Amino acid sequence: MRETTAFDVTASMAQSTSTGATALKYAAIFWYLVAAAGMSLFAFYILKFYGGSALQGDFAAWRKVMPRGIVPGDGTGNAMISSHLVFALIITFSGLLQLIPKLRSVAPRFHRWNGRVFVLGAVVATISGFYLTWVRGTVGSTGSQMGTTFNGVLILICAAMAVKCARARDFSAHRRWALRLFLLVNGVWFFRVGLFLWLMIHQKPVGFDPETFRGPFLVALAWSQSIVPLALLELYLRNRGRASNRAQWSVAMILLIATIAMAAGIFGAYMGLWRPRLG
Repeated sequence: MRETTAFDVTASMAQSTSTGATALKYAAIFWYLVAAAGMSLFAFYILKFYGGSALQGDFAAWRKVMPRGIVPGDGTGNAMISSHLVFALIITFSGLLQLIPKLRSVAPRFHRWNGRVFVLGAVVATISGFYLTWVRGTVGSTGSQMGTTFNGVLILICAAMAVKCARARDFSAHRRWALRLFLLVNGVWFFRVGLFLWLMIHQKPVGFDPETFRGPFLVALAWSQSIVPLALLELYLRNRGRASNRAQWSVAMILLIATIAMAAGIFGAYMGLWRPRLG
């Protein structure tokens, strides 16, 4: 009978660990592909609906979906909402490109300049969002608006840290802060996906009034749009390295379940919100 050597044990452990790492890697890739598809649909909706109606001078169409879209006489507010939409469109595609490893390696200069555009767009969109929330006013309760503002504050912090780490050439830390920034700037998208997942589950508004857009569920969702994606990211980052095989498999399964739920929410948002307005 052959004795088990230390080499055999080490090789077995390495192979075992690699299965969990591989599962986690492909779960993350699957998440990215589903998110990229959903975010691209959202960006296409912004471009076609808002951009198309703006080119036709039909700003009344904006007011059908935004209570305070383009308001006659409010030049500052109109400029803020327009810049918010434009930069939301830019950072959606810019952010998705930043997460492609191959692009970073074959076109580092493009990655750097695209990153600068992404960070600038994130800051401008956030500041305009603050104005629209607290100066011009928007729908929802104070609790919801505070959740959205919390998201914006985190965006500014993560943007500053991503730039700081890049300048210090601490690229490992830079990537972590950039990933957090990517998730946070898509908070509005996560909000919509979460809302339509909730509506698909219950088949009716539960926990909020659809007329006033107020209620405890919307407050919880406004805070969750930042907290939940960041929590999943931290779980992934902490377990992709030297974690046990079991831990990596567990995180991979959590990420897979979250991705399936996200896909369902994307489908609901497309069918219930984006597709009807695209004509």
